[in-house]
Amino acid sequence: QVQLVESGGGLVQAGGSLRLSCAASGFIFRIYAMGWFRQGPGKERELVAAISSGGRTYYLDSVKGRFTISRDNAKNTVYLEMNSLKPEDTAVYYCAATSSGLPEVAGAYRYWGQGTQVTVSS
Repeated sequence: QVQLVESGGGLVQAGGSLRLSCAASGFIFRIYAMGWFRQGPGKERELVAAISSGGRTYYLDSVKGRFTISRDNAKNTVYLEMNSLKPEDTAVYYCAATSSGLPEVAGAYRYWGQGTQVTVSS
């Protein structure tokens, strides 16, 4: 069955870095676009970064220059490198997969992971 398993979250001080990983199985990873969403306390889920099957990327304005999304099709894994973290980056981060281009809306993503908590202290 389809699985998306996130890892790499944790507690970090402001200015620090984390690398999230999402291991995928049960579908043809290389033909799917992958996204990282986040949902902070009392906030709606938002797309942070996405990467198409061909390597085209999207970033939320507030993370441009700080976050980098990448994928390794040989390992069926997508990564989110997060640098210069801020307290407002605190959220549960979710990995998701879609076969529909590079959408920015959560409803367009078919498969979801369970999420990993990222907490940035000030």
